[in-house]
Amino acid sequence: MGDTLEFNDIYQEVKGSWNDGRLRLSKQAVVFKSNKTGKVDNIQSADLSECLWRRVALGHGIRLQTKAGHVYKYDGFREVDFEKMAEYFKSNYRVTLTEKDLCVKGWNWGTARFGGQLLSFDINDQPAFEVPLTNVSQCTTGKNEVTLEFHQTDDTEVSLMEVRFYVPPSSTDDGIDPVEAFAQNVLSKADVIQATGDAVCIFRELQCLTPRGRYDIRIYPTFLHLHGKTFDYKIPYTTVLRLFLLPHKDQRQMFFVISLDPPIKQGQTRYHFLILLFSKDEDISLTLNMNEEDVEKKFEGKLTKNMSGSLYEMVSRVMKALVNRKITVPGNFQGHSGAQCITCSYKASSGLLYPLERGFIYVHKPPVHIRFDEISCVNFARGTTTTRSFDFEIETKQGNQYTFSSIEREEYGKLFDFVNSKKLNIKNRGLKEGIKGNDNAYSDSDEDQHDAYLERMKEEGKIREEAANDSSDESGNETDESFNPGEEDDDVAEEYDSNATGSDSSAEEGDSDDDNKKKPPKKAKIVKEKSEKKSHKKAEGKKGKDPGAPKRPMSAYMLWLNANREKIKSDFPGISVTEISKKAGEMWKGMSKEKKEEWDRKAEEAKKDYEKAMKDYKESGGGSAPASSKKESKKQSKGKGDNKKAKPPSKSPVKVPTPVGNESFKSKEFVSSDESSSDSEKDKKSEGSEEEEVASTPPSSEESGSDEE
Repeated sequence: MGDTLEFNDIYQEVKGSWNDGRLRLSKQAVVFKSNKTGKVDNIQSADLSECLWRRVALGHGIRLQTKAGHVYKYDGFREVDFEKMAEYFKSNYRVTLTEKDLCVKGWNWGTARFGGQLLSFDINDQPAFEVPLTNVSQCTTGKNEVTLEFHQTDDTEVSLMEVRFYVPPSSTDDGIDPVEAFAQNVLSKADVIQATGDAVCIFRELQCLTPRGRYDIRIYPTFLHLHGKTFDYKIPYTTVLRLFLLPHKDQRQMFFVISLDPPIKQGQTRYHFLILLFSKDEDISLTLNMNEEDVEKKFEGKLTKNMSGSLYEMVSRVMKALVNRKITVPGNFQGHSGAQCITCSYKASSGLLYPLERGFIYVHKPPVHIRFDEISCVNFARGTTTTRSFDFEIETKQGNQYTFSSIEREEYGKLFDFVNSKKLNIKNRGLKEGIKGNDNAYSDSDEDQHDAYLERMKEEGKIREEAANDSSDESGNETDESFNPGEEDDDVAEEYDSNATGSDSSAEEGDSDDDNKKKPPKKAKIVKEKSEKKSHKKAEGKKGKDPGAPKRPMSAYMLWLNANREKIKSDFPGISVTEISKKAGEMWKGMSKEKKEEWDRKAEEAKKDYEKAMKDYKESGGGSAPASSKKESKKQSKGKGDNKKAKPPSKSPVKVPTPVGNESFKSKEFVSSDESSSDSEKDKKSEGSEEEEVASTPPSSEESGSDEE
């Protein structure tokens, strides 16, 4: 057998919820690390007094009790693990792992035994259930009855609220009430917070970001008391997981963060982090409400009776001594600007991301702490709205995903080197070299390549596109032809191509001077007719718009955006127009269904008002003028087309048909020899035809204009 035994997928029961983790048995201690919180239980082997093996709901489990009365229960073992664990306990801990079954008779009459921090309800010397007294939040007594109330946790769907014990009257008259004796035994070990005695010290009017406000912090020996104008919070030191001291990016302020499990509650809101903000320039002189001997004896030199210094240093020093936990500070990471943090956005809120030696922490709204050992992989992605930023995505082993967006691209190299040095799994490894080698890597579209954020942006784009389409008051059913750059480019290219072809043909066939002089204007006239048709269509579209018609109603999203645009600007000062659209889309997407129904109702009411106004407008004769103008414009365009068809052929002696309808254009290379004649015959015919055209057909305005040009 080796020096250690390790077990995965072991569960620890904490206030009714099962937290999975890993258990390791070594010669010096029994260590359990929770996968959820990262909290470590370290039980020294010399402190073990009793070890029990029993069958429980999740297979088999062990119950360890220390000499100080603390009880630890771990479940999830297999039956075959008993032999090797019993041998290991006996050879290394000098403790026997005893098998003891629970009573499953279902009786509710038995004996209550208090052992350490555990209340055991036994039936025939077999435990039916056990109640950790540290889970008791209140104990009240009645006539022959004791009621225990328990701390609640958000991690369970069903929680035990209270248990009532009936205590029969004692037959012996020794002067002790059995109900009061029962209650005193519970209260002596219960986690009931009572502000008895004076506070060790008080910090006045500290700025707190979560929960927001200014609070007086009273430091008691076993708990922390936050006293505000509206709310009070009592935080036992046993619920403190970690302490963080983080410098602000402006180098003038400091964050002091307290991680809590379970969190403090304010209605339905849970605060897993207590964040205090201090100015570095603020100093304080502190005197502890204890004599010097007690201070020296209790804190062993960590604190003195009289202390002075920066306010954030005093608060962190006192908390470290009372909670007995280390304070985590940023490690060796330095960003592009020299700060130890990175400015980014998380869930539509701007904040600071701190890369630590063993994890990441984001402050402040909402605060997030992610340990390296719970990270599955990280991903660097292209910014969604601008080429000057990128997104940093973290996926955990539990399947959670955290996206920190709008990070300046100058921070990429530093962050990539940090992640690489911590040996975290990077999804798109190799992106760093691409960005360093090409300054425009973020500006490339790369539509052919797979984009990790393409699907998400499509969903958000649909919301904004739908809102933009619904709110366009100018558009009826017609389309805006001015927003077709491809067609305009084609027209320009066609016009230049025709001129270029004409010049080439004139250079190649210099001997036929009459042909070269007369055919290029004809081709230019063809292009002009097309451009005139397009301009005429645009004119028709503009004439079709009726300024007196009622405006179309806005969608629910646009109504919400117009009502909250100023609020978004005030919450994010300096935000650009494109960033406002992005933030609004994220906020709308994350809004609850109940809140969206309110704006849907308003949009429905606006739609009904629009339909009623449109009906009244049409009944009053509105909308007829634009229709008539459209018909007139169509007649005019039809007349022009007929005139163009009735025009005589060109002055060119070669009869080349003009492109009318679906007829194809024939160049002079495709004209048959039968249709052409010698140069002398062409000259004679051309002179005669010119005289006849001038005498019979007056020139139109378009022809005269083109001839003048």
